[in-house]
Amino acid sequence: MAARPLVAVPIALALVCAGCSSSGPSPSPSPSASATVASASPSATAAAGLDDPAHKEMAMELVSSAENSSLDWQAQYEYIEDIGDGRGYTAGIIGFCSGTSDMLELVEAYTATVPGNPLARYLPALRAVDGTDSHEGLDPGFVAAWQAAAADPVFQEAQDHERDTVYFDPSVALAKADGLGTLGQFAYYDAAVMHGFDGMQGVRARALARAATPAHGGDETAYLNAFLDERVIEMNKEEAHTDTTRVDDAQRVFLRAGNLDLDPPLRWHVYGDPYEITALPAEPTG
Repeated sequence: MAARPLVAVPIALALVCAGCSSSGPSPSPSPSASATVASASPSATAAAGLDDPAHKEMAMELVSSAENSSLDWQAQYEYIEDIGDGRGYTAGIIGFCSGTSDMLELVEAYTATVPGNPLARYLPALRAVDGTDSHEGLDPGFVAAWQAAAADPVFQEAQDHERDTVYFDPSVALAKADGLGTLGQFAYYDAAVMHGFDGMQGVRARALARAATPAHGGDETAYLNAFLDERVIEMNKEEAHTDTTRVDDAQRVFLRAGNLDLDPPLRWHVYGDPYEITALPAEPTG
């Protein structure tokens, strides 16, 4: 899957692992960190959910702006480092972590399809370090093996599949069951990326104590404000998450504008850096 052309933005290697802690704000990438997305037909914007391909592409870019200081999320298949958050290695398009099971599940699935892949030899070590920040059995070759595997389209597809089945699809399904539009679906997904799907459900449970979902007769804006309030509270529980601009200067901006369908143009800031998506992508991917 080729990445769409974007305005050049240096990528800060501070990816937040899915369901894990962040290493904090990414360094400022450039004086202008915005990108313009190719236009699509106006009819494509009508009442689309987040799983509409064009809106899903935007969701990947929105998350990447917070985690990579770039809208080019497809450049992250080969990314890997230990960001010092206690979850071991963080890698790939959504920050799979060696300490939180999703990296192990990903490599197991990839190996079932491509047994001789560069990561297969590290499966015993990944099983041993799961739940810890240890590199035992992974160093010194695991980083190079991940980067080599990332050149394989099959491994890229495996990353997409793990992202979708563990984070994206269940988050969108739950949001739809709650009667939420595309913005609410994104709010659930972004929370699942950072806190894990179970963690996102905990945020939701606390929000439900304050406001009803549209599916239960509640006002959508009031409920989403309650959900985002609880999301900020959850983020502030960990030092690595205390910069809440991915909520305050992005999702709340769209909510205040009444953009419950998350339709472009979208303009937001993360860690002080500006981004924009001016129109739906003409050829969505991922």
